[in-house]
Parts: sequence; structure tokens; C-alpha cells
Amino acid sequence: MRAGARRELVAGPDGDIECALDLPAGEPRGVALVAHPHPLYGGTLDNKVVQTLARAFAELGYAAWRPNFRGVGASGGTHDEGRGEVDDLAAVLAHVKAVRPVLAGFSFGAAVQTRLAQRLAKQGNPPERMVLVGLAVKHLEAVPVPGDTILIHGEEDTTVPLADVLAWARPQDLPVVVVPGADHFFHRRLAVLRAIVRNSWR
Repeated sequence: MRAGARRELVAGPDGDIECALDLPAGEPRGVALVAHPHPLYGGTLDNKVVQTLARAFAELGYAAWRPNFRGVGASGGTHDEGRGEVDDLAAVLAHVKAVRPVLAGFSFGAAVQTRLAQRLAKQGNPPERMVLVGLAVKHLEAVPVPGDTILIHGEEDTTVPLADVLAWARPQDLPVVVVPGADHFFHRRLAVLRAIVRNSWR
């Protein structure tokens, strides 16, 4: 966990949810919720891509929340294959009373965020915007997202091949930002990822 982030426990549907919170320098303009990669493959809120996204959002003026999914770190419960994980994210948003939050995620977390966005839209509280990195389109069914979603993928991703993401995005006419030479975890490309998010904002 980077310096400046604090930990907080939020009551969830299957026990407490451990969160890290990255705050902006001034009054937050809103809430950004950042979801981590697959818990069964080492994904936690301390993942470098997740930390990079949270830092970018804090720099853009958002209070960036990074929860640990159920069964990870100090979060209660057990892995629920993406179903209960949507409930976990929703519980954090309810706790902070977020209106039109920014939803972001990496890999499995990105796929979970597509489902949360769909739920929020049905509830009349659609996300302000979405940022999906290394979207795990084959590992967990990802549902269609708003047209202004920022979809970022590594050219050399062997965990989630770029062709699979393009096939998912194509029917939605959704652009994909491809980072040349980047693998799934954006090794040595985190600064590029951060810049894409910051430069894409309005």
C-alpha cells in the first residue's frame, strides 16, 4: 500500500470489507471505486495496476476506494465467482453514499465492474464513467458498457488476448486503447497507463 492511503473496514453482505482509501489534495469531486484482479490468483487491493488507477483518480480529484473482495486480506467471506463480489462493491458505494461514481477495475475486477454498472443503471444511479484495464472477457462474462468507457489493453497480453477484447468491444463500437509492448500486468508500462487515464478525463 502506498504512502498516503488509509485502511478502513466497511460492513458488507458476507462480513467486513477491507478497503484502502486514496484521497485527493482538496475536497473530493466524487468517488472512484477500483476493483482488483482475481482473488484466487493473488489479486488484492495492493496490486500495482489497481494502485496506479487509484493514484490517477486521486490526482484527478476523486476519493479512490480500493476494496479487497470477500476472502481476501481482512475481508470476510469466501470467493463467489463474481456474484457476491458485485454485492461487495455495491456495499462500499452504499457506505460512502456515492452518486454517479467512477467505476474502474483490472482483469477480473474490470469484469465485475461491468455487472455493477448494469445494476446501478437499473437503479437510476449510472456511473459517471468507467475505466476497464485488461478486461477478463473470457474468465467472467462481461456485459456491455457505456460508450464513453475507457478500455485499455496490453498489446502483448497472453492472459487475456487482445483479440478477445476486440471481439467483445466490436459489437459495441467501443474503442480500445492498446499499449504497445504491454503485458497483462503492465510491467514497465504503469506510467503509460496512468497517463492514459489522466489525459482521457474531462
